[in-house]
Amino acid sequence: MAIKFRLIKESRECMARLGVVETPHGNFETPVFMAVGTQATVKTLTREELLALGAEIILGNTYHLWVQPGNSVIREAGGLHAFMNWERPILTDSGGFQVFSLAKLRDIKEEGVRFRHHKSGARLFLSPEKAIEIQNDLGSDIMMAFDECPPYPSSYDYLKESADRTLRWAERCLKAHKNKDRQALFGIVQGGEFEDLRKYSAEELVRMDFDGYAIGGLSVGEPKEIQNRVLAFTTPLLPKNKPRYLMGVGSPGMILDAVERGVDMFDCVLPTRIARHGTAMTVRGRVNIANKEFERDFSPLDPACDCYTCKHYTRAYLRHLFKAGEILGMRLVSIHNIRFLVELTENIRKAIREDRFYEYKEKVYRDYGLHDSDKDF
Repeated sequence: MAIKFRLIKESRECMARLGVVETPHGNFETPVFMAVGTQATVKTLTREELLALGAEIILGNTYHLWVQPGNSVIREAGGLHAFMNWERPILTDSGGFQVFSLAKLRDIKEEGVRFRHHKSGARLFLSPEKAIEIQNDLGSDIMMAFDECPPYPSSYDYLKESADRTLRWAERCLKAHKNKDRQALFGIVQGGEFEDLRKYSAEELVRMDFDGYAIGGLSVGEPKEIQNRVLAFTTPLLPKNKPRYLMGVGSPGMILDAVERGVDMFDCVLPTRIARHGTAMTVRGRVNIANKEFERDFSPLDPACDCYTCKHYTRAYLRHLFKAGEILGMRLVSIHNIRFLVELTENIRKAIREDRFYEYKEKVYRDYGLHDSDKDF
């Protein structure tokens, strides 16, 4: 087996748990937030900066790396770790989400998906076998099975058909996987908001014996209440001795809610995407640093933060960078936002270890303003 999950502690208060995932490129503790390096880079940040921020594992995107520079180029470079000079663990998604969310004129068939590239319009075909071939070439520590990503909302009948197809594709992914001793493969539970479909999908995937399990089809526009309800009845269906991954979640409230329901791993482009527009996540809630109120504010972006940005620069300077259109502003806020979420999961792990998860969750909710119904990040 390419990875090993060690369950260190289960919370006495809820389903939250503390663990360690051992991989060929080192270990990482869970719960963990994974910064997204879509095109073999976490946007605007260097390897050294990510290491300084405490990033233990990052994510690469199969679809984008297949299109540019091509999986064969990365294979010839010695794999994604060597290509991007990152020696710690890497998880790659299957490309499925991008095909279903970005691509034009998709045609879903049993053999795979035919579609046009989201920018060039070039005709492409991605199948379970192709997704695994690309990820084998990339050499990631954790790979994802190719799945269909239904939109929200979708009908019960469509979700049933989609879940069935995803299960058949999952079996094909397992058969196509060539590096089982070096690369783990996670299956993805689908089924929308319907408990019976989630149960069916989870039980079939567990029977296939994947190295870990992701909960897909969430964070696609559904209300927070539905996401929490689905997690509450899905995570207990998954093995305790394997990692559980909620895809595409990076807001503080959603991470805390999911940890409470037994999830171990998270990823999202949110921290770097909002940073490029001048939005920072702080212990007192989100801040739009370009606002006029910060023109003469010479305090740190977040006085409670230990990141490079908060130690060396003021809100007034950051505001100036954004108003002047300087790239450095995007970099500095990206550094801060990644550190904010890495530190959030560090603090979550400490709270679980000390049996005070609910106390910590309430503090974050209160300080960040998450009890306000319109606040999600």
